[in-house]
Amino acid sequence: MNSRRTFIKTTGVLSLIPWLTKRVKAKSNQIYEAPIVVSTWNFGIEANEAAWDVLSEGGSALDAVENGVRIIESDPEETSVGIGGLPDRDGHVTLDACIMDDKGNAGSVSYLQHIENPISVARKVMEETPHVMLSGQGALQFALEQGFRKTNLLTDKARKAWEAWTLTSEYKPIINIENHDTIGMLAMDQSRKLSGACTTSGLAFKMHGRVGDSPIIGAGLFVDNEVGAATATGMGELMMKTLGAFLVVEFMRQGKSAQAACEAAIQRIVETQDYEDMQVGYLALDKQGNVGAYAIRPGFSYALYQNGENVLLQADSYIKGK
Repeated sequence: MNSRRTFIKTTGVLSLIPWLTKRVKAKSNQIYEAPIVVSTWNFGIEANEAAWDVLSEGGSALDAVENGVRIIESDPEETSVGIGGLPDRDGHVTLDACIMDDKGNAGSVSYLQHIENPISVARKVMEETPHVMLSGQGALQFALEQGFRKTNLLTDKARKAWEAWTLTSEYKPIINIENHDTIGMLAMDQSRKLSGACTTSGLAFKMHGRVGDSPIIGAGLFVDNEVGAATATGMGELMMKTLGAFLVVEFMRQGKSAQAACEAAIQRIVETQDYEDMQVGYLALDKQGNVGAYAIRPGFSYALYQNGENVLLQADSYIKGK
């Protein structure tokens, strides 16, 4: 697997992504061979590789999603996840993450500072406490008690971007219509058990204390092992107001395909929310291994590792491109 990852980096595949992506709709009513892993955005290719290393050796979906998104959290070049994430308007990098397993267990952290891998802290919350979510100073205290180390999350790259923003300090939430944002990952292991993870540094230059959908079970992530799993990316407030990830899974429970469920959840936003200049993308994986993806606007990419092949795909959208 390391050779595959090296090949991806050394051949510059990621720089060619706009030409390599293709628009697809997932097939429904087809049972796919497990394992399967799917994740949001271009950096999902690399995250999938780490997850597949776990799954291909018979590891659990839970271990796979944690290991997969940690790769992106620990990449200082990524400005929307983990170390290197763009700070809030006061210059503080604050992280949100959640994780959910096949048994319905969940763990979450919000407004966490100084810890590079919030997804692993979220898993500790799930496994070592009676709670689902810890936030702020309490989440940090818990992380340190669990052996996590403090890290300076504000890289020079992120600091310079924040300093440039302070010249005008125009407070307008910045959402990526295209490319990187939150990473959400869904996986099915060889036993066909589902798990999911979602992690982000949130909106660039957000109000200090703002928390988005990514750590909220049902908004940024939801897993029901009998039906399927879903994750979200984009403007978190829109998913929070519609409980988007839960909604996608419930649509699948009602009989919709993974693709149709994502489309219906986007339609709910379009009908009830002001989505001008905003992006939301949903990604779903059902119990049969069918994948669905849909967004408000063009530009939402996702990576799918299935049948030994890791590919980047382009989701369809409510607003059509030219």
